[in-house]
Amino acid sequence: MPETSRPAVEMVGVEKRFGTTEALRGLDLDVPAGTVCGLLGPNGAGKTTAVRVLATLVAPDRGTARVAGHDVVREAEAVRRSIGLAGQHAAVDEGITGRDNLRLFGRLHHLGARTARTRADELLERFGLAEAGDRLVRTYSGGMRRRLDLIASLVTSPPLLFLDEPTTGLDPRSRQEIWDAVKELAAGGTTVLLTTQYLEEADRLADDIVVVDHGTAIATGPPHRLKAAIGTRLSVTLADPGQLGTAAVVLSALAGGEAVVDPAERTVAVVTAPGSDVLLPALVRELDAVGVVAQDVALRPPSLDDVFLALTADRGAGRGAGRSADRAGGRTAERVSDRSADHSPGKVL
Repeated sequence: MPETSRPAVEMVGVEKRFGTTEALRGLDLDVPAGTVCGLLGPNGAGKTTAVRVLATLVAPDRGTARVAGHDVVREAEAVRRSIGLAGQHAAVDEGITGRDNLRLFGRLHHLGARTARTRADELLERFGLAEAGDRLVRTYSGGMRRRLDLIASLVTSPPLLFLDEPTTGLDPRSRQEIWDAVKELAAGGTTVLLTTQYLEEADRLADDIVVVDHGTAIATGPPHRLKAAIGTRLSVTLADPGQLGTAAVVLSALAGGEAVVDPAERTVAVVTAPGSDVLLPALVRELDAVGVVAQDVALRPPSLDDVFLALTADRGAGRGAGRSADRAGGRTAERVSDRSADHSPGKVL
């Protein structure tokens, strides 16, 4: 394959076991160069293990993985020269300044002292930490520490960046700062593999999404195509919370799916089957027939939360992968392509 067309990240049939636990069970992954790929999945799905394999921190038991064209086992050193990695917890030294942290990372990567100083100054200025650069990291907020950890992975200007749940535990303002930094990197051509449990994060940042469950990919595709493939979200807000159960029965029967009740918001919602038509007047008539008073009725495109629940709900209950993938409009590990959802209402952010 010509170097210009080679994916930045490739995994084919990768398996990894820790004792009796199968962390990865034939995982396939393909990330084009210059894109942001969001790796989604519940806790224990295998996301972090996949990143550790790609970063050469653990070796796969079976299958192949290549990063920037290099095999992660046979060419581990070349892989490490090509990547930056920011894990789930900030790996910076809180006892020294932010600027000294970056200089230290530069020297560990065999940059000369002058180059390391220059690079540290550039990164602090670029990502809005110049004023805090000479403060001890222990005085930083959680968001500032995570931002410093992110830019520490950029000291050598790697073409690929692996981010393992980079905004876990951050407040909304700090999370937005990390998102802005990732967007800037992607705009500059950096390939980013992002694992996250925040579906809004994946929706905002990712060009492509891979949903992983029980160590295997169960769906891939652009966010708006994944959403379009599972139908439409129908929700009803009620005046009387005591009628939520009755409304749920009506919505489930009308839409052919399992309704979800939110007592705090007094809402009932259901995702319809792909291509099905649910007419609002018919819903209102059905609710009126059983005495349910609706304050608001709405149809809108589904969110990534809906996609995630549709894909993983049955698997989490121990049922087959095929059924949960069918609910999302395709086979297990099927790519939801542009051709599969011509009825898509467009990307919703």
